[in-house]
Amino acid sequence: MNTLGLYEAHLDVSDLRTSIDFYTKKLGFRLAFRDPERRIAFLWVSQGKRHMIGLWEKEEIHRGHVAFSVTPEEIERAAAFLQERGIASRDFFGNPEAEPSVHAWMPAASVYFRDPDGHSLEYIALLPDEPRPELGVVPLSRWKELRRS
Repeated sequence: MNTLGLYEAHLDVSDLRTSIDFYTKKLGFRLAFRDPERRIAFLWVSQGKRHMIGLWEKEEIHRGHVAFSVTPEEIERAAAFLQERGIASRDFFGNPEAEPSVHAWMPAASVYFRDPDGHSLEYIALLPDEPRPELGVVPLSRWKELRRS
């Protein structure tokens, strides 16, 4: 079996309407289907109906983590995008409104944030460079400096 990628992920939410508003109005996802009786909704994450997220309203929620793929160009403006929408971003170490963090073993740059229920969300961009796992996790600006040397 040759897996092509992740098609969907599901999150428990405490209030379906609040979560739909967050993911559609703040992040720009599109509502695909909502079943009020079952208290569920599915949203398209990307164009072309290739990726979706399912939201399940429950009394007891279990927090999860979901990473959304973006381009290297988009990751550089991810914190500003979130800030414009009133969403606090953080780096890998939890520092607020910092620049993207590069996971040098991949390498990939990430910006982290939370939804209304506290789920950890991430914008991540794979970088075209060679992995440098010995560097650990570094700010994007530092990665660019090291890349040139």
